[in-house]
Amino acid sequence: MIQVDVEEERKEILKRYRRLLRQAKPVLKPGDTKIIKKAFNVSQEAHKEMRRKSGEPYIYHPLEVALVCVEEIGLGTTSIVAALLHDVVEDTEWELEDIEREFGPKVMSIIDGLTKISGVFDYGSSQQAENFRKMLLTLSDDVRVILIKLADRLNNMRTLQSMPRHKQLKIASETMYLYAPLAHRLGLYSIKSELEDLYLKYTDTETYMDIVQKINESKSIRNKFIKSFIQPIEDELIRQKFNFVIKGRPKSVYSIYSKMKKQGIPFEEVYDLFAIRIILDSDLENEKADCWQVYSIVTDFYHPNPDRLRDWISTSRSNGYESLHTTVMSNTGQWVEVQIRSTRMDEIAERGYAAHWKYKEKDSSSKSTAGLDDWISQVRGLLESNDGSAIEFMDDFRGNLFHEEVFVFTPKGDLKVLPFGSTALDFAFEIHTEIGAKCIGAKVNQKLVPISHKLKNGDQVEILTSNKQRPTEDWLNTVVTSRAKAKIKDALREEKKSAILDGKEIVQRKLKQMKMEFNSEAVDKLRAYFELKTANEFYYRLGKGIIDPKSIKSFKTFKENQKLKSKAIQEKVKDESTFTKEIKSLKGPDHDQLLIGEDMDVVDYILAKCCNPIPGDDVFGFVTVNEGIKIHRTSCPNALELLSNHGNRVIKARWTSQQEIAFLAGLRIIGTDRVGLINDVTKVISNELKVNMRSITVDSDAGIFEGTIKLYVHSTEHLDQLMKNLSQVEGIHKVSRFD
Repeated sequence: MIQVDVEEERKEILKRYRRLLRQAKPVLKPGDTKIIKKAFNVSQEAHKEMRRKSGEPYIYHPLEVALVCVEEIGLGTTSIVAALLHDVVEDTEWELEDIEREFGPKVMSIIDGLTKISGVFDYGSSQQAENFRKMLLTLSDDVRVILIKLADRLNNMRTLQSMPRHKQLKIASETMYLYAPLAHRLGLYSIKSELEDLYLKYTDTETYMDIVQKINESKSIRNKFIKSFIQPIEDELIRQKFNFVIKGRPKSVYSIYSKMKKQGIPFEEVYDLFAIRIILDSDLENEKADCWQVYSIVTDFYHPNPDRLRDWISTSRSNGYESLHTTVMSNTGQWVEVQIRSTRMDEIAERGYAAHWKYKEKDSSSKSTAGLDDWISQVRGLLESNDGSAIEFMDDFRGNLFHEEVFVFTPKGDLKVLPFGSTALDFAFEIHTEIGAKCIGAKVNQKLVPISHKLKNGDQVEILTSNKQRPTEDWLNTVVTSRAKAKIKDALREEKKSAILDGKEIVQRKLKQMKMEFNSEAVDKLRAYFELKTANEFYYRLGKGIIDPKSIKSFKTFKENQKLKSKAIQEKVKDESTFTKEIKSLKGPDHDQLLIGEDMDVVDYILAKCCNPIPGDDVFGFVTVNEGIKIHRTSCPNALELLSNHGNRVIKARWTSQQEIAFLAGLRIIGTDRVGLINDVTKVISNELKVNMRSITVDSDAGIFEGTIKLYVHSTEHLDQLMKNLSQVEGIHKVSRFD
């Protein structure tokens, strides 16, 4: 039992509360302190008996969430009050009506959006996906719901160490799946980076700690380099009488990790490990010209990489982000990213939507504010048109949280911003639903292209239509925007409804001709006969002419044969079950080595083929609908989606070392070719470590070879030892594991 010093805790709560008021002071109006105090008292009273997993008083959490809202997002009093009360309705006797009575309808509406859904969901649906959808429904009314939710999630991630391992995986994956892209979409870059870093910290701790250590080790050298790099720029800016601040900072741990993974390189080879940011104190009318002038000064001292200029000043990104980015070569041969922006642009980049709103009030014509408003109206449209499952909705919505964009033009010269990878068909739906539905092709820069043509920056697009055109299922693979996907699904649904009705009429007519009764039992047997999963699928195929209506006549013969088949199957099953029992009695009980679930029992499972886990890997169990428990590695390509969307079906799993069983693993080797190299590699594998190989393929080109080996190992330690021994073979430069 933990000893609690009540007096010390009371002092700490007051200290945190006072810090919140201090930070909020610039945004408070007369009477606001009183409302915040009332919310704090209600929250403290409501949570007085509650503690977090770490043992701390629960009130720390709402106080910290409110502080993030003020300090890191720049929100005001209404948000502070909602943040302090955000768990009161869910965790205590308080109802939404009580909140409305005490704090008004606005606070009540925000808290309603923040309160998680409880209740029963359809089997196979995801409660988490339903929660996301409910939260997003309030986005179109009040974006503060999302901003407070992000603050709540950031605090949960910061205190994740006190949670059990499987909960850490679930919460971290959910964060990476939705909340980090959402923070990016709303322009909250520092929050997005911290969420990504914390995700890596809890899902791949070893890699995270390794990168952090390497960043810290190179800190003094980096600071010295930054100082000498910015010196000439600083002197020239002072000479030209600019008011400015220069910041030098390392890239986030996750962005370094992503580069290492994407390019297959070690930490030492990531060339732009840090960025220099020049922030100018400029008037709104001069800021664009000033930024370009500073760009000119920077490139006078250092050579720029022509492929790495990003101009988000002339055309801001659709989340309001404005900045000028260039990568230049330093005098020591290192590439350095330089970001140039005004104070206004910097505040929007750091605080996202809240800052965007502040500047919009001052300048209603601001271009940078339009993109976010357009996006919110897109989300509203998506929510209104979507009547599919919550998971299907989440997949569409995530497609809307794109990272990169393409800027294209209509024939009249209007600019349209679309996600990277958008096609001519996406563009057609962006203009109008009718144009999208009738699109047969396009002219891009006066050249005829198919609907699947991917658009590039600066393309001018004219859409070609035909009244005979209809959307097809294939179109869903052609488009990337949520809007296009939603509209195509709507059209297909309408078409499917009509085909189902036609199919139903055909079945009724045919059964009548065969003097058979039309009922659910007959339809179910017909469905089984044609090997389809649902009656509607059967009706649809009939209605579309995929199944010939005449083939229904053969159903009678099938019914007669079925009785004979059923009897034979029963005999076979009886034989098989006896046979299985006999085998088990001869072999004895299996000595499995994976413990699963809360009680760490030994239960039946299968290993997922997508990631081939082996003993020693960090793993989790996933309860599938048809195949029982599947074991995945936490670094599996599918882990993010499984852990975030189906958290209720994830269970704990860990290895114990009971017996040696061979597991399939893959290795990729790269090096310089020489005579006898393959012989040396196979010697290490077969003779030294007694490992069995399943396959080996080697491709050599101009003296460089690349090979893949599939082999059977007992555990991660066994595999690590093998990789270590292989990397010491002369000529081999790199050995890595692949799934």
